[in-house]
Amino acid sequence: MTSHLRRAWPLVALVAVLAATIPSSVLAISTEQFYKEGEDIFDDWDLCRTRAEGEDGFFQVRSETSFRPIIVGESLGANADRAYRIGQQFARDYPDIHQRAENVFAFARDKIRYSSDASQFGFPEFAQNADEMTTTIDEEGSARGDCEDYAILLAVLYKGAGLRSAIVLASDHAATLVHLPGYEGANQSLSIGDEAGWVWGEATGGNNPLGWMPESYIGAQLAAYEVEDEATEAAGPPDKATTVVTKGSGGGGFGIPPFFIVMAMMWLLSLSRRRRARGRR
Repeated sequence: MTSHLRRAWPLVALVAVLAATIPSSVLAISTEQFYKEGEDIFDDWDLCRTRAEGEDGFFQVRSETSFRPIIVGESLGANADRAYRIGQQFARDYPDIHQRAENVFAFARDKIRYSSDASQFGFPEFAQNADEMTTTIDEEGSARGDCEDYAILLAVLYKGAGLRSAIVLASDHAATLVHLPGYEGANQSLSIGDEAGWVWGEATGGNNPLGWMPESYIGAQLAAYEVEDEATEAAGPPDKATTVVTKGSGGGGFGIPPFFIVMAMMWLLSLSRRRRARGRR
């Protein structure tokens, strides 16, 4: 346990330095559907886009093992729109579910270019919902996003395609799981609770195949939440002045979102508590 802590602390220190030094970008394309409260940006579901933690955060992170990716509900159920329809088209085009899952994965992997939120929006963190991503893809041919944007889009596409999906969080990363029992293309078969057959979707790399799980996350502590096909209830137009969130023309860049700093600290505190508990035995 001590060796895990020794390895983790330099990572957290590096994360903190990177987050503090993320540059702002020159801003361009604007979208008007948000309002500002304090330093945070909220959408018309009253969901905070610049923070993952808390009941109004886009992932509702409560602890190192407890979260709910509520932002996916902006594109599911009664809110289903472009992303869900794209998933439905994959279901029509690919009756074989393994082939369908691979093509959904390839769509997200190939249509999104990794970009930090700071370089794209000027915020250390800004989550996009699945329909915002697919609208950009439809209009511009591709979109930019970071790991949670890939994960959110894939989770919704898979639901539209008739497949079960989940969001998975590590201390420094977000990815998607798809339920594919018997799939032979994965380097790891994962379980949620007692149910096996879940496959990792790591779309952030341009050459990654479906099922490839980075070695750094094999055996690591992970938190997973299976996505249900239900809508997040819209709050209606905010009774506050709207603000403009702009997209910059900056390139990829590298940045660690603040919520991963929080997740990393939660994991470390959990490890420390278990270590102290063992020491008292």
